[in-house]
Amino acid sequence: MQKWIMSGLLGVAFIMAIVLIFTLPGKEEVAKEAKPTMPEITLNADQADAIIKANCISCHGDQLQGQVGPNLQKIGATLSADQLYGIIKKGKGQMPTFQDRLKDEEIANVALWLAEQK
Repeated sequence: MQKWIMSGLLGVAFIMAIVLIFTLPGKEEVAKEAKPTMPEITLNADQADAIIKANCISCHGDQLQGQVGPNLQKIGATLSADQLYGIIKKGKGQMPTFQDRLKDEEIANVALWLAEQK
């Protein structure tokens, strides 16, 4: 009787393992999800400025000189627009995510504007 129970449990575990192998995302899918792709847009400096004033100055200062968050005045010298887009969209450390507050195009516009700050 115990042999039947053990073989049944082993069979169920085997079936579950097979199901998981075919349903879990692969490395490529996980990497793609972790690194968002920035949409192609044309920079609109006025719109980026308005978005920054509405969302960023409380942590980064009115001149982006840094307060709670880091100084962003020359951030384009160290980070690309794609990197900035990923940080703004997904958040990083104490930086909150903005994917629920801003459209992808707005995030991309801010990332392009910040990337020019060198």
